[in-house]
Amino acid sequence: MSARIIDGKGFAAGIRDRVRDQVAALSRDHGVVPGLAVVLVGEDPASQVYVRSKGKQTVEAGMQSFEHKRDDSVTQDELLDLVARLIADDAVHGILVQLPLPGHIDADLVMASIDPAKDVDGFHISNVGLLATGQKAMVPCTPLGCLMLLRDLHGDLSGLEAVVLGRSNIVGKPMAQLLLRDSCTVTVAHSRTRDLPDVLRRADIVVAAVGRPEMVQGDWIKPGATVIDVGINRI
Repeated sequence: MSARIIDGKGFAAGIRDRVRDQVAALSRDHGVVPGLAVVLVGEDPASQVYVRSKGKQTVEAGMQSFEHKRDDSVTQDELLDLVARLIADDAVHGILVQLPLPGHIDADLVMASIDPAKDVDGFHISNVGLLATGQKAMVPCTPLGCLMLLRDLHGDLSGLEAVVLGRSNIVGKPMAQLLLRDSCTVTVAHSRTRDLPDVLRRADIVVAAVGRPEMVQGDWIKPGATVIDVGINRI
């Protein structure tokens, strides 16, 4: 059986077109232009790439983009004060604090300080809890994007066996929750999972969200299975 590549770029372009139309309608009918504030601390190269991309796509969708860059000497109190000002700003509808943060900053405290209604990353403990209990919540964008791709490819996911490789709060855990919500049979695996190849060979769906290149081998995947690799690694 020959492999078929999922056209993620094409799928994303279609979503951006729909978002652009919805933003235009919101502005036309209600006079509201959504605004996204992104906070970047330090000079991490990967974070800079992500923030530039987010700002570019926000503007292309017709929304307002507010970038707040701070050097890595910023204090925790200064960062919390910035978040508080963004929460109070009516032009800002979503707040995204780019991770990782410098070691002297308590990232959990910063995430907890964001208004859950403006927490577009879905990292606030309130949104995490709502997702875990199957309620409406802000959902982390990467696992949600994976779910949208899987629904587009398979339609109904009910009953499919899914393995999520990785257990991070950013991708692995919310990915598992979303697949459970779509009635998949879900296994969360990781680097310490025993007999990992056998676990993966059972899966109809594999979502790999680990920071290790080539961790999953081709003969670990059964014919016809769908594999989404979330990790980005320079090889």
